[in-house]
Amino acid sequence: MRLLFIHSDHLEFEAREEVSDDLAEREGVPLEGRMEECVTVFISVESGDEESIEGVVENALAEIDDVTGQLNTDRVVLYPYAHLSEDLAAPDTATAVMGNLEAAMSEGYETLRAPFGWYKSFEVSCKGHPLSELSRHVAAHRDEEGESESDADRAPSDWLVMQPDGTTAGAMEAKAEASEDMQAFIEDEVEGVTASPGEEPPHIKLMREKELVGYDELSDVGNLRFYPRGKLVRDALMDYVNDLVVDYGGMPVETPIMYDLEARSINEHAGKFGERQYRFESGDRRMMLRFAACFGQFSIMRDMHISVNDLPLRVYEMSTYSFRREQQGEVAGLKRLRAFTMPDMHTATRDMDQAREELMQQAKLALRTSEDLDINYEPAIRMTREFYEDNEAWVQGVVGELGKSTLLEVIPERHHYWSAKIDFAAIDSLGRPIENPTVQIDVESAERFDIEYMDSEGAHNPPILHYSPSGGIERVMAALLEKTADMDTPQLPTWLSPTQVRFIPVNPDEHLEYCDDLVDTLESAEIRADIDDRDESVGRRIAGAETDWVPYYIVVGNDEVESDRMGVNVRIADEEREMTLGELEETVREDVADLPQRSRYLPRHVSKHPSFTGG
Repeated sequence: MRLLFIHSDHLEFEAREEVSDDLAEREGVPLEGRMEECVTVFISVESGDEESIEGVVENALAEIDDVTGQLNTDRVVLYPYAHLSEDLAAPDTATAVMGNLEAAMSEGYETLRAPFGWYKSFEVSCKGHPLSELSRHVAAHRDEEGESESDADRAPSDWLVMQPDGTTAGAMEAKAEASEDMQAFIEDEVEGVTASPGEEPPHIKLMREKELVGYDELSDVGNLRFYPRGKLVRDALMDYVNDLVVDYGGMPVETPIMYDLEARSINEHAGKFGERQYRFESGDRRMMLRFAACFGQFSIMRDMHISVNDLPLRVYEMSTYSFRREQQGEVAGLKRLRAFTMPDMHTATRDMDQAREELMQQAKLALRTSEDLDINYEPAIRMTREFYEDNEAWVQGVVGELGKSTLLEVIPERHHYWSAKIDFAAIDSLGRPIENPTVQIDVESAERFDIEYMDSEGAHNPPILHYSPSGGIERVMAALLEKTADMDTPQLPTWLSPTQVRFIPVNPDEHLEYCDDLVDTLESAEIRADIDDRDESVGRRIAGAETDWVPYYIVVGNDEVESDRMGVNVRIADEEREMTLGELEETVREDVADLPQRSRYLPRHVSKHPSFTGG
C-alpha cells in the first residue's frame, strides 16, 4: 500500500463518473463530501496487500496514528488514489482494505471516505509546513527488524533452550531451571509477556539526571542531544568498537546516509526490513534515509574486483547516523530511537562453510564485548528449520563455544534475507530485553546487489554476514545505565567514567595549586582528573563526587600536601585506601587495562562546569 499524507486546510470531492458498473461503490460511502482542518490520506492498494488484508490495515493504521499524532489532529479523509502505484491490487481487495481501514478508525477518529471506482473532482488545500506532505509505503508484514509482524497465518516458531553440553529442551520446560535473565528473555520472546508494562525504564531518568543525554523539543522525537559527559561515553564506546573490529580485520569505510528507492536492489532490500523508514522526495527522485550501512557497503562490494583470495572480505562502518521511523509511542530513551549510531560490518565469504566459521568467530567477539562492558548477554540463535536440521551438530558447537544456555528459535521457513542469525540481549532492570550484538548469514543480498567474487571456476555470489559487535551505541549506553539501577553503589566502568579521579581541596586558596600539579601528573598518564574548587563545604563537594559517580576521589589538605600518601575513596568498594599518587595511577590503569582512553571533555575545575539541564 502506498500512502500520501496531505495536512489540509480542507479537502472537497464529488464523484462524477463511474469507472465501470462493477467497480463503483454506491452504498455505505458518500458520493460527495468536504472536511476542514484534516489530514487527507491518498491511498493506493497494491497487489502484495492481497497476501494479508488484516496485516496491511493494521500497519496502515499504525502509520496514520503516527502522522496524525505528529500533526495533532483526529480528522482524516481516506481517498482511494490509484496513481501512486503501478502494481495495483484487484478492485475487491482495494474496496475491502478501504472499508476495513475506515472501520478500524471508527473509534478515535472523525473520518470521511471517498468512494472507490469513480472519476472524482477534488480540491485540496495543503498547509505548506515541513510536515504537511509525507509519503509512506506499508506492507502486509514487517519482519523483526521493523519490530512488527502481522501475518497470523504464518506457522509459529519452535522454541528450545540448548545447554553448552548440547542437551536441548523446550523453552518452557527449561525455563524453571534457567537463570533469572534467561527466564525474563523467554517470557518476552516465547510467551510475549512484557515485564512491568507502562513503567519507564530507569535509564531515562539517569541519562538526564547525570547530564549525559537529553531531549530536544525542537527536533523529531527519538533524536537526542548529548551533553559533554554523555558524548564522552558515546565517543569512547565508538573508539572501543572501532579498535575491536579493525583488530579483527574489518576495513573501515564511510558511505552515504540516503539512497534512491527507484533502484531495484535498494527497494527490495528496504522491503525486507519492514517499512518503518524515512522516505522522501528529492527533486524527481524517491529517496530514503538508511536504516543500516547495508546499502553503501553492498555498493562498494559490487564495484570491487574480489578474488577468492580476498575472502573473507570484511567491510566496516560506524554508521553515524542510521534512521528508523519508530512509532512515537514506542520511542524510549536510549533503548529505542529514530536516529542512532550503529557499528556495522559486512563480510563476504567463499561459501556456507566459511560463513558458518565467520559467524562463530564473530559471535565469540560479541561475547568479548560482554566481558569488556561488564554486561550480561543472553544469546538467541534464530534459524530456519532446514538450516537447523542440516547443521544441528554445528549449532551444538556454537552453543558450546558460547558457554551459555542459548535460546533457539526454529522458524518453519525463511521469510527474510537470512537463514541463520545470533542475537544477544541484555536484560534491563525491569526484566525487558535490550537487543544489542547481532550476526546474520545473508543468502540473498549478493545476488540482489550483483556482488561477485572470482576463482578458477568463474564468478560466484558470496554468502554475506551482517554484524554489529556491540549493537547500537545508544543501546549499549542504555544497558550500562540499566545495570547501575540494580547496583548498591551505581557506577559506570572506570574507562567510561567522565571523571575518573577527583581532588577536593580543603581550602582551595591554599591547596588548589598542589591539586593542579596532581592532575598534571595523572593527565600525562591519560587519566581523566578534575578538581572541585567550588566555594562549598567539603561535605557538599564529597556529595558532588558521589552524585557524579566518580570512581576515585581524594580530599586534599595540609597532611596530603606534606606527605606523599593520600586517602583515596574507592567508590565501588565503599572504602578509603591509603595510596601514593603512583599507586593511584596504577590502580586506575589496571581498571582501564587496554580499553580506550579519551581526554576530559569538561574543564579541569568543577567551578567552571556549566549546568546543561538547569539542575
